[in-house]
Amino acid sequence: MAGITGQGTTYNLPNYVGELFNVSPSETPILSVIGGLTGGEEVKSTEFEWQEEDLRDSTPNRSRLEGANAQDSDQRVRRNVKNVVEIHQETVEVSYTKQAATGQHSGVNNDQSNPVINEMDHQLVSALKSKAVDVELSFILGRKYVPTNNTEARKTGGLIEAISTNVIDLGEAHDELSAATDTITEATTTMKDGDAVRFTDVGASTAISTDTVYYVVGKTTGAFKVSASKGGTAITIGTATVSLRKLSTAGPTKDTYDELFEKVFQSGGLGNDTATIVVGPKQKRNLSTAYAKAFGQYQEESRTVGGVNLQTVMSDFGTFNILLDRWVPADAFIVSTLSQLKPKFLVTPGKGHFFEEELAKIGASDRVQVYGEVGLEWGNERAHGIIRGLPVAPVWA
Repeated sequence: MAGITGQGTTYNLPNYVGELFNVSPSETPILSVIGGLTGGEEVKSTEFEWQEEDLRDSTPNRSRLEGANAQDSDQRVRRNVKNVVEIHQETVEVSYTKQAATGQHSGVNNDQSNPVINEMDHQLVSALKSKAVDVELSFILGRKYVPTNNTEARKTGGLIEAISTNVIDLGEAHDELSAATDTITEATTTMKDGDAVRFTDVGASTAISTDTVYYVVGKTTGAFKVSASKGGTAITIGTATVSLRKLSTAGPTKDTYDELFEKVFQSGGLGNDTATIVVGPKQKRNLSTAYAKAFGQYQEESRTVGGVNLQTVMSDFGTFNILLDRWVPADAFIVSTLSQLKPKFLVTPGKGHFFEEELAKIGASDRVQVYGEVGLEWGNERAHGIIRGLPVAPVWA
């Protein structure tokens, strides 16, 4: 369905009758569970920080001689971690005529009613839902950027970017390849048509993303192309130096996940009741199948109900809740200590975290803006972990 830019009128924003269904997903699992657009904590600057400190390495038998003099003093140095709030701003404008003509219908003009009586309120609700999804995406996929002047926008860093210690990548590396037009050159490539890949560096290209799974098409000797779908049209990448990973084709097992759990535990993470697995639909299917296979499939408890929907994972390193989030990259499996995540809001005095306000009149319409500044605090990045390069093909069968 089409969107419009600019003022909503009776011509570009027609009314219809009958029940109204929203066909776009609007769930924001991570944002909702850590406070939403009205929760979180306030900050008083565009950049905010928190601190980390560690303990010295401990050793067995760290003993001293009888009667020894006091040792040299030993202190630990703290370090700061920084992120930035990004500005979220949208405008809704609806003409007076459009707001008044609630009985003017398009489509099948029958005796059913128009469910949208207040067009401005309806469009504002839609804008807020979209904005919540924008924030959810920033908190998962955001890449921190702090500009030096006001010619570029601030961008908050997200959870995936923050995780640096506990990272497992199952993908096969193909680094620093030359792309021209729609072709990527690799002299002795192991790629074949249909392989799923994820870019780790897109260079100067603006046509591809590091958060999307692509598929190899048009493979020739020493070169290949990529498409957004298996067997689809090749994407024009442009001239760039790119790096990518060919995703694994082996179905993950319980040991695959245990390796990450152990890694996070060894680095000091987990250990409370907010440890959570965050996955998209493909990795949720992989997870349920891996544990069903590990424990002898499932046992039927009914002749009319079958299947597995894993909700909690009990591991040697703690118990994990499972959060299904459609916005997580398809090849990713995230473990997060959710109690460490907090939205940080730069609050406009007298207006609140996220707010709407009328804009100045410039004609026969109402104009309202939605505004807020928010960033993510992720706490101790060692309390989180991620597996990348997991298969997205149906290897769970």
